[in-house]
Amino acid sequence: MPPALWIGALCFAALPLRAITVDVAPNSPIGSLAAARDLMRAQRKQGAAAPFVLRVHGGTYRLTETLVLGPEDSGITIVNAPGERPVISGGRRIEGWRVTSGPLLTAPASGNVHQLFVAARRAQRARTPNNGFYRIDGPSSENQPFLLRFRGNDIKTEWADRGAVEVVALLLWAEIRMPIASVDVASHTARLTGDPRPSNREENARYWIENTPDALDQPGEWYLDTKTATLYYWPVPGDNLTRDEAIAPDLSQLLRIEGARKIVLRGLDFRHSEWALPVGGYAATQAAIEAPSALEVTGAQNVSIEHCMFSQMGGYAIWLGRGSKHNRIAANEIYDMGGGGIKVGETVQRPDESDQNFENVISDNNIHDLGKVYPSAVGIWVGQSSRNTLSHNHVHDVFYTAISVGWTWGYGPNQCSGNTIEFNHLHHIGKTMMSDLGAIYTLGAQPGTVIRNNLIHHVESFDYGGWGIYLDEGSSQMLVENNVVYLTKSAGFHQHYGRENIVRNNIFALGREFQLMRTRAERHVAFTFEKNIVYFDSGRLLA
Repeated sequence: MPPALWIGALCFAALPLRAITVDVAPNSPIGSLAAARDLMRAQRKQGAAAPFVLRVHGGTYRLTETLVLGPEDSGITIVNAPGERPVISGGRRIEGWRVTSGPLLTAPASGNVHQLFVAARRAQRARTPNNGFYRIDGPSSENQPFLLRFRGNDIKTEWADRGAVEVVALLLWAEIRMPIASVDVASHTARLTGDPRPSNREENARYWIENTPDALDQPGEWYLDTKTATLYYWPVPGDNLTRDEAIAPDLSQLLRIEGARKIVLRGLDFRHSEWALPVGGYAATQAAIEAPSALEVTGAQNVSIEHCMFSQMGGYAIWLGRGSKHNRIAANEIYDMGGGGIKVGETVQRPDESDQNFENVISDNNIHDLGKVYPSAVGIWVGQSSRNTLSHNHVHDVFYTAISVGWTWGYGPNQCSGNTIEFNHLHHIGKTMMSDLGAIYTLGAQPGTVIRNNLIHHVESFDYGGWGIYLDEGSSQMLVENNVVYLTKSAGFHQHYGRENIVRNNIFALGREFQLMRTRAERHVAFTFEKNIVYFDSGRLLA
């Protein structure tokens, strides 16, 4: 063969295979993502080697079970059709509404209902008090099960008989959510169904009650009678439930990616994931880590989730879990969440590298209005995971911490190191709901972790601990530089205890109580503080 033909043949062989596009549209032969996935799998078994694109057209795609993508689905792209916005929903429509004699509407409720969205608006589960809180009388309980001492007539005897009447109590950096098991009016005590954690301690703690008919007293609220399986809703002016959809989420997880490679999700709108209460309720540890995630990635690499929306959900949006590495979550909007935004890594340390989580990129996401069910949920949480980049994210209007990195308390072994937290804009953090929080929060020795070029402002805790940058227990060998932090309640910078951190070239301004804090003195260098600007016109410099 002449040399020119050899060159042409080699160039032709190097050309990538043209992708096979599968169109998905409601009321079409391929009307669901599961059907499109199964078609792709069948074609691959018949020898199709080209990459696949599932092009999803506008409409709502209701899932009745979690969509699972496995190793055999590697190399696919699921993308919105140009100019269209497909909604992937884990909810069901509540129908059969009837007018009662008063302002309420009723509908039959098959299964449990923990959330209700009417005309794309989160309706308020019946709550008392409507605004503000009740107060536990004295210290929160150490009894098992939890024994709550209430004041006056705040808790009624009949609530224990109804079932599914829940107490939500805020205890510094965590919350409990437990049904009422029994009430003793004489001693002003209510026994809840679950046990507190040793850390669930606060004097005169705030709480409220959910899902009692007594609390269904204003437009926009709803109540589920679990004994009659009847849903009650007080419509707001303008609601028309013959026209507007009322959606109750069913699935706690919409999509799971297991062991796959090179999967792209782009331009999709994920909605309506559920939360469920464990038997006995729950007592949160920290960061609402117990909350479910609508999209879970396990043992997968090179997964890209970009330009998607996650909203109207019960837990977190995305979890990059065990063995997930080299993944990218970019330019998404996450809002109106029962829990938080994004979780990276696990709470446990994995000895086998194949099970470890590292080198993921979380960038350019807009994460806001979190904690509707789990107030202690955070915007971005990184557990036992290393060498991740968290950059250019906008996290705001959260009740607890915006970015939390680390899950080792003290100086013990830690698989969280070398993370970069940079160019994030974090503001309106805490909002007087939780305590002991920071816009950026770290735990444990993390050599190589860098916190730089972040803009942080308006951090407001309920009690102690509204800090801008908070290096908590054992935080060590980190660099904090070139950040701007202002308008914090407690201080712009706080280190509980740690060693050999460097804090330089930052601006800390306008802390209301203090500007700089350190809690525990130890016999080593805690941190070096150099070339910073500290500006204040109230409060004290050091604490």
